[in-house]
Amino acid sequence: MTGIFLRWVFAFVLVRATFNPTEWNYIQWVRRTYTEELPLTVLLGLILFIGYVIYLRATLRSIGGFGMFLVAALIAALIWVLIDWGVLSLEHSTLNMWLGVLAMSIVLGIGLSWSMVRRKLSGQFDIDDVDE
Repeated sequence: MTGIFLRWVFAFVLVRATFNPTEWNYIQWVRRTYTEELPLTVLLGLILFIGYVIYLRATLRSIGGFGMFLVAALIAALIWVLIDWGVLSLEHSTLNMWLGVLAMSIVLGIGLSWSMVRRKLSGQFDIDDVDE
């Protein structure tokens, strides 16, 4: 369970570092300083890109595009229920952006962890997990 949580935390950090409603994110920083800090901008952008490639490749291999859609739809339905019950409101744009960051990180975290979850639920290993 700790491994799954850590994979989600790293996904959250990756998405949050790229964009969030505060001024402390890569996109806002690039808008302010790319002319003065172009080499650092490119370096950090490549590091973020590598993180996304790792997460997206693993997610697409484990749950596929349809699985990503299903997880996102489940999160959207949960948010819809919370709005319907009056727990959340669409009037708070900052909260809505944080919910988007959270939703994206959950999709990526589940995608990276799915092989572990499936193995624990079914007792079956993926072919990549079996030692020769």
